[in-house]
Amino acid sequence: MNRVYICSCFGITEQQVKKHAADGACTPRQIASACKAGTDCGSCVRRIQAILGRGACPRREPADQGQPVFSDFEELEEAA
Repeated sequence: MNRVYICSCFGITEQQVKKHAADGACTPRQIASACKAGTDCGSCVRRIQAILGRGACPRREPADQGQPVFSDFEELEEAA
């Protein structure tokens, strides 16, 4: 089995990071909460960012398409 370690400090593989991203982790901080990757020496944070990429977070899709993401806030602004 070919394992590519992203975080040497905690033995976290690229596959594990991708699984956490698929489960909803959209930022390096959320990945860190899920598996501790990036919380010790920090040398893997840029690699985690690269794996997450711009389109990895399903919640970003509306923003990438120019749709409002915070519709509740826009309704508040209109009421004011």
